[in-house]
Amino acid sequence: MRKKARRLPKFKNEDDEREFWAGHSPLDYFDVEKVKRGSFPNLKPSVKPISIRLPEGMLAELKTLANKKDVPYQSLAKIYLARQIALERESLRAAPKKRRRSSEAR
Repeated sequence: MRKKARRLPKFKNEDDEREFWAGHSPLDYFDVEKVKRGSFPNLKPSVKPISIRLPEGMLAELKTLANKKDVPYQSLAKIYLARQIALERESLRAAPKKRRRSSEAR
């Protein structure tokens, strides 16, 4: 038999709430059978500016391609990076486990 969810206390501020959750489990205060998956369609991922050195020719080519696609070159660079990361991640998943273990031992 499931135990009944406890009633949440009122918090004076975020520090009180943070201190409370540091010592309590959310599972005691929420009915997990009534939980619904949240959807945040307008949430934008956090971004961190970086500096990267590129050969001048590569940067010029990136800018030319971006101009033809009518997008900022930084956005095009992010698209290309995301695409390559996805390809690399997929190839690692598809690699035989035996081969993956030997590369992890290094």
